[in-house]
Amino acid sequence: MRPHLYSTLTPWYRLVDPPEDHEEEAETYTAALVDAIHGSAGTLLELGAGAGHNALFMKRRFRCTLTDLSPEMLALSRELNPDCEHVEGDMRTLRLDRTFDAVLVHDAICYMVTEDDLRAMAETAFVHTRPGGAALFAPDHLAETFHETSILIEGEDDSRALRCVEWTWDPDPADTTCLVHYAFLLRDGATVTPCFDTHAEGLFEEATWRRVLSEAGFEVGTIARPIGDGEYDRVFLCRRR
Repeated sequence: MRPHLYSTLTPWYRLVDPPEDHEEEAETYTAALVDAIHGSAGTLLELGAGAGHNALFMKRRFRCTLTDLSPEMLALSRELNPDCEHVEGDMRTLRLDRTFDAVLVHDAICYMVTEDDLRAMAETAFVHTRPGGAALFAPDHLAETFHETSILIEGEDDSRALRCVEWTWDPDPADTTCLVHYAFLLRDGATVTPCFDTHAEGLFEEATWRRVLSEAGFEVGTIARPIGDGEYDRVFLCRRR
């Protein structure tokens, strides 16, 4: 069963994750990919593009093909990005029989919860990256730097408003997953509705990421990613020979 956030709650999604919050991050990804690509840098495939918030900014530089498992999220992306190609598909198995100058796998990569998932995703990215092209992988967490967090999310538009507590924790440090719980209060007019959503996400050491991406055929490096309030983490920027 798909999480509520990507199915029944998609009408509320932009209140949870406003598109404008992605501009700095998307510009960082664009600059890093353009710098890493040898030759032309005109096409980009995003695996797990969600509501299209990165593409809203990256399409300024790239001609984007956007893929996702959720038809509801793709519908949101089409509203923002009618000029982009959209394809429903799983990043572990998708095959478009063509290559791109750049491939981006943003936070949807967190739903790879086993090494087999990671390997399948890396193979998909590799076969869609042209020789001389680059791929960027942006997990939310690495096992070495993971820590429990809780944040309050607030959003409003017209007659609607939401409040949400997002709580991320790791119930079993010996496995390769963490849990993200969302407790929503959704107000539409005078009616307030609660909703609870739990996501299992992958949690791997940096060495595992490097090994899996290298075994897929990539040259693996990292770049600094802005995560707000002047802070940065590191994500994986890879090249295909």
